Amino acid sequence: MLLTINRIIKSGLINFWRNGWLSTATVLIITIALVVWTTLFLSNMALTSVLSVLSEKVDISVYFILDSKEQDILAFKSKLEGMSEVAKIDYVSQENALEIFKKRHSGDEILLKSVSELDNNPLEASLNILAKDTTKYGSLVSILDNDQYKNLISKINYSENRVAIDRLSYIIKVLRESGLLASLVFGFIAFLVAFNTVRLAIYSSREEITVMKLVGASNWFVRGPFLTEGVVHGLVASAFSFMIIVPGISFLGPKLFNFLPEINLTQYFYNNFFQILLIQTAAGVVLGVFSSWVAVRKYLKV
Repeated sequence: MLLTINRIIKSGLINFWRNGWLSTATVLIITIALVVWTTLFLSNMALTSVLSVLSEKVDISVYFILDSKEQDILAFKSKLEGMSEVAKIDYVSQENALEIFKKRHSGDEILLKSVSELDNNPLEASLNILAKDTTKYGSLVSILDNDQYKNLISKINYSENRVAIDRLSYIIKVLRESGLLASLVFGFIAFLVAFNTVRLAIYSSREEITVMKLVGASNWFVRGPFLTEGVVHGLVASAFSFMIIVPGISFLGPKLFNFLPEINLTQYFYNNFFQILLIQTAAGVVLGVFSSWVAVRKYLKV
């Protein structure tokens, strides 16, 4: 059994080298497909992280009428916290709002002096409401606009980031769909090239196959080398793709980190290095073997 397996592997390697330029073309196309797939995976991780970071900065600010009682505001806060759409609520009292205002305008002496001369605190208490999902803000605003809260609420503001989040969500959706389409296209091209490589290998080895069958070779002994060739295509392509991806991550990762400190693509890649390597190698081998298997099934009549 071991001798048979050794001969099959050896014949597969011979086929790989014998086909020369066809094997090179197959490896390059599979490499491109793997690079696209891995880039899509890492990009999706980065884009999802960006959206998550920005989503945490989007909230609804609810301001209350100046003469509102704190106990009424806190009761309203408790009621909102019981809603399934709400993730977190921060209460900012009038006193806290005044302190925040003074810190924010600490360099403006005229403004601070004007505020200190006022008899009453002009700033309103507020609730900053963070939803579990950015799509829930519309329903929350509808609830807050209810007439029963008109005597308590002064105004309701969306965060300025809301528009940016909507645009970013749309961009991410388009990028994901485009990346998925590119992955499918390159995967299909890689399949066709690998398929035709094995088909031509079968054609060029037709006399050898005839002789092998005459001397009693089993069907799997005849088919094995071509499937082995598919495995080699996938392994070599995986190695080449990592030779492209690793320098690319090392170059782009720090630049992305400087732009968005919340996203450390380099650290994520190296923390999951072996998992990504395993998945990418498996994808390359599956693509190569599947293409070879389809070609063998269609053209190798044994």
